[in-house]
Amino acid sequence: MEIVIQQLVNGLFLGSIYALLALGYTMVYGIIKLINFAHGEIYMIGSFVGYFVLNYTNIGFFPAMILAMFFCAILGVVIEFLAYRPLRKSTRIAALITAIGVSYFLQNIMIYFFSANVRSFPQAIERQTFNFGFLQVSNIQLLILGTSVFLMLVLQLIIKKSRMGKAMRAVSVDPDAAQLMGINANRTISFTFALGSALAAAGGMLIGLYYNSITPTMGVVPGLKAFVAAVFGGIGIIPGAALGGFAIGLIETIATALGFSDYRDAVVYGILIIILLVRPAGILGKNIKEKV
Repeated sequence: MEIVIQQLVNGLFLGSIYALLALGYTMVYGIIKLINFAHGEIYMIGSFVGYFVLNYTNIGFFPAMILAMFFCAILGVVIEFLAYRPLRKSTRIAALITAIGVSYFLQNIMIYFFSANVRSFPQAIERQTFNFGFLQVSNIQLLILGTSVFLMLVLQLIIKKSRMGKAMRAVSVDPDAAQLMGINANRTISFTFALGSALAAAGGMLIGLYYNSITPTMGVVPGLKAFVAAVFGGIGIIPGAALGGFAIGLIETIATALGFSDYRDAVVYGILIIILLVRPAGILGKNIKEKV
């Protein structure tokens, strides 16, 4: 039982990373109904930016994370402008295939320039372990959870209180009506990509610090699991994405604690299939009937 509880605590920290990634998926889908499968590669590039900044400067972990978030925000805007905007009026399948293509393009570009070898992420923060009875929690885990929750709260404030956040909500409900009200839809969509990409970069930095290793292919599996988390919580719903991220992290670590560590990915994808069969809209989603 002690091992199970310890794994549940570990799952909470891992789930916070999935939640950050899932927020990017759900925001983009809520705005333009696109599953951005290149999101996992943004997460990977964020970790590499942090790796180089920490190795060649002495500015500390959090300033490096801010730089990585800024770089990936710009990258997200560029990807949206070059790859997705020209296809906005095309079929959903064309945009989906393009997203997969962008994902493999970014991944192979990183492999070409930086090789596929695993790199040790700089330990900018010295690891310390705290004992609470039989529970062991490191300062890195607390940092991950605290940073993730803080970024989620900032995101919620931006969406609920800021002018651009109100524009995002308007465009997600009815893009045409929003433009008639004077909202610049292109600018709003670009801002959404920037925001989601910045959160992904933060997740990449945090996971690099936690596991002490990064690789150009590191974004594939977390990206898919974050997509599962977004669907699990309710794609297009921001609180649902956060809830789904924590849930997937807990499910994965429970599977490990029960001795199914080799099959934990299968368990996560199995959960996706069950959710799609039982409740396609997700936990917080609502089934909306479209008029024909």
